Amino acid sequence: MTTAISVTDLAAGAADADLLDDRARPSRPLLVVDLDAATAPTAADVEQAVRRARESGRLLVGRTARPAPDCSDDLLHALDVTLVRAPHDRLCATDAAGSPATVAVTDPAAEAEFLRARAAEQPAAALVLRQVLGMAAGLPVPQALDLESMAYSTLLGGSGFARWLAARGSRPAPPRASRDPVLVRRAAYVLRITLDRPERRNAHGAQLRDALAAAVDIAVWDESVREVVLDGNGPCFSSGGDLDEFGTADDLAAAHLVRTRAGVARRLHALGGRLTARIHGTCVGAGVELPAFAARLLAAPGTTVRLPELSMGLIPGAGGTVGIPRRIGGRRTLYLVLDGRPVPVERALAWGLVDRIEE
Repeated sequence: MTTAISVTDLAAGAADADLLDDRARPSRPLLVVDLDAATAPTAADVEQAVRRARESGRLLVGRTARPAPDCSDDLLHALDVTLVRAPHDRLCATDAAGSPATVAVTDPAAEAEFLRARAAEQPAAALVLRQVLGMAAGLPVPQALDLESMAYSTLLGGSGFARWLAARGSRPAPPRASRDPVLVRRAAYVLRITLDRPERRNAHGAQLRDALAAAVDIAVWDESVREVVLDGNGPCFSSGGDLDEFGTADDLAAAHLVRTRAGVARRLHALGGRLTARIHGTCVGAGVELPAFAARLLAAPGTTVRLPELSMGLIPGAGGTVGIPRRIGGRRTLYLVLDGRPVPVERALAWGLVDRIEE
């Protein structure tokens, strides 16, 4: 178990050491701040800790063994996220009633160490994620999507992604769909768009992306479409990006333009209140990032959501740093990516990531 720093340590500059080592590699990208120190910090220490936390280039994760942090709101919001204690069977209830700056876990100390280790494995991606979430919160959605994509392209050229590709090994290009990967049906004023490549678990590859963008454009340009329903056939709504296509872009600047101008997130956002998304099964990456832009996001019982990009040396690249924070806040979005494990639909509902659970 790593040694956490106290609020007094934070005030004294414990997070201020140089972030980059002599080879420009991030050192200690995430520090854990213990909010339960035996000796309470002075008011002056808390004020100084808040200032240093806001100025820090490192991720700062608070932890407390209490159900709610015993610290000022200023300190709570200066930290990147704070882990609080909750019994396993009350995680969702605790989160629903708690601050959006906190996440309830059964063992805050163990979870904080897990997040620290995850950030240490892919430090560049973890730090870029923090930067993007912080900047995107103050931008209109289209500009925030541009920011996310530029950061994503940067990380595609990084050593973290290169290590993930090398460990994965080479893969053949995915087969082209033998039929339209997206079904489009219109009944009166309702347009239903269905991802229909169940043999690939509706993976968000280039062919499906282009077909989905074309389908959404029908409603973007035709205001007589009063409602759009987005769903998917097969065992899950979408398993996210097609991993067989990862690492195939040889022009990262062009890939940025494709993501932002040929991608789907901007189009879904443009639909505004007309869009209802229905998700089910194991929804990974783009499989939750894109539905998050819907005005109404409905999830079937047993649905799980997961953002796995950090382990690849990346951040969410289908709009996840934009649409998801606008539903659950930047701190819980940061936690979803740092943690990387599946989140059950009950917790997604408690957070507001989904609006209702129904068949």
